[in-house]
Amino acid sequence: MVPTDFWKNPIVVEEMTPEDKYFYLYLLTNQNTTQTGIYKITKKQMAFDLGYSIEIVHSLMERFIEHHKFIRYNPDTRELAMKNWWKDNLVKGGKPVMDCIFSELKDVEDLSLIRYVSESIQNQEIRSLFESFCYQEERGFSKEHSDQNEKNTYQVTDCGEHDDTLTPRDTIRGQEEEENKKKIKNNNKNLFIHV
Repeated sequence: MVPTDFWKNPIVVEEMTPEDKYFYLYLLTNQNTTQTGIYKITKKQMAFDLGYSIEIVHSLMERFIEHHKFIRYNPDTRELAMKNWWKDNLVKGGKPVMDCIFSELKDVEDLSLIRYVSESIQNQEIRSLFESFCYQEERGFSKEHSDQNEKNTYQVTDCGEHDDTLTPRDTIRGQEEEENKKKIKNNNKNLFIHV
């Protein structure tokens, strides 16, 4: 849900370009969003959904990370976290919501994104749940590793460095091609043995 006061937010009204507004609404409402405000999404998927090139998506992400400071993105895990998710979305808890949030937090690979989102949560019950996952991060990694991870996690990388278009895909056709290559290779070996 997007509250109607989205359009009264001074940052949205005064600082965002029309492309920024469109991108921000997309980040709030795309099919990958979760109750936690942390979800996996690729630049390629964003570009396809928005009708933009990957370069434009990369530029928008850079603006939202560096200028607006609304998101963080881990290019290795392809996880995006929205800082103000809780201001624009759910403000109440309850057992079904808490169970859903717990389940989604277990799937987050970059635990530092949980800490990032938790900083803006007003509801103490929900914030405590997020913070319980932050403690897991502190126990699992040394401070040095965590600091290094935080430096690497939120930097926008060059488009080619983590190009989502190059993600390997396992397809039946690809598997068949590999099997055919192996058969040809084995047949060639057998020809040399019999000659």
